[in-house]
Amino acid sequence: MRSTRSRLVIAAGLAAATAVALSACSGGSSSSESTASADLTVGSVDLAAAGCPATVVIQTDWNPEAEHGHLYQMLGPGYTVDAQNKSVSGPLMSKGEYTGVNVEVRSGGPAIGFQQVSTQMYTDQDIMLGYVTTDESVLLSQSAPTTAVFAPLDISPLMIMWDPATYPDAKTVQDVVAKGAVVRYFGGSAYMEYLNSVGTVPTAQSDGSYDGTPASFVASGGKDAQQGFASAEPYIYENEVESWMKPVKYELVNDLGYEAYQSAMVVRSGDLEKDSGCLKALVPVLQQAEVDYFADPAPVNTMILDLVKQFDTGWVYSQGVADYSVKTMIDEGIVGNGPNSTIGDFDDARMKTFYDAVSPVFEKLGTPPADGLTVDDIYTNEFIDTSIGLPAK
Repeated sequence: MRSTRSRLVIAAGLAAATAVALSACSGGSSSSESTASADLTVGSVDLAAAGCPATVVIQTDWNPEAEHGHLYQMLGPGYTVDAQNKSVSGPLMSKGEYTGVNVEVRSGGPAIGFQQVSTQMYTDQDIMLGYVTTDESVLLSQSAPTTAVFAPLDISPLMIMWDPATYPDAKTVQDVVAKGAVVRYFGGSAYMEYLNSVGTVPTAQSDGSYDGTPASFVASGGKDAQQGFASAEPYIYENEVESWMKPVKYELVNDLGYEAYQSAMVVRSGDLEKDSGCLKALVPVLQQAEVDYFADPAPVNTMILDLVKQFDTGWVYSQGVADYSVKTMIDEGIVGNGPNSTIGDFDDARMKTFYDAVSPVFEKLGTPPADGLTVDDIYTNEFIDTSIGLPAK
């Protein structure tokens, strides 16, 4: 089970976790990263000429998984795995061509002591881009302001699931709640504070004791509902949780009105202008990498499974979950072009609606947005290439 990846905790501080330290080892090739880059010819995209750093450092919010496939798609030949620090680096490629710089993809979650990515980006200035969900950008706008430049996920995979055998007529979370179900979630999650505030899930029927394991859900015998990710847990519970091994039904939190952009790629707001030349060239590369990954995810998924094994954080990720994740992300529109033909852009009306909805919730909780903050401060479509999108179904 993934643990804290899907939550934004409102209370200050996160519990630290100690990751298992392993000796660094190489993947893909025995060649060093610098040697591999030196042997490559820069193609049609020259990120070095655009002002990008020699190594573009990207901080993710969890262990390697299919939701991050577009990042690993960019790794070229001779990439190097640092198992101790849970990162992988190599030549940054676009459509099979070298871009003149390297990329380093760092794992989040247990690899950074479950610290929020926004905070990690301000702790380590080497990080250029990080995965930060919209609500985190609003909540931490005072202490760690970030601006999103690319949305790899059009819809959040965060969901609430239930046992269809216990609630055979339920089609929505509200149906399950109306039958008396308690919804278990990570305590302090911003989305649940919102659902409580609008009455979708009454506070009396929300239980913040979820710890990322299936134990409580199984022990309830199907009586309780529980949060999870649509791109993982339904497969895991039906096929890998030996004490359950049957289907679950779910509703996306996005469909409950909480339309955050999950794991958007952000920069520190103060660096936006400085990095604009690089971002103008780099963001289209990110868009193209996502298109290329979903056109043929198998090679990258093999890499992801190998990285999970080498990083050995105690988290389990199987081929079945990876395959299910890719299919579900496409089928559910979790990855997609949204209302137009462009991948990775932000819908202006949706962002304003979300910002207007969550700001009062955060203010009520004593964690208001930064003074003077507007929705335009937390995202931009300035660097998006509108011609790049997933092919029409």
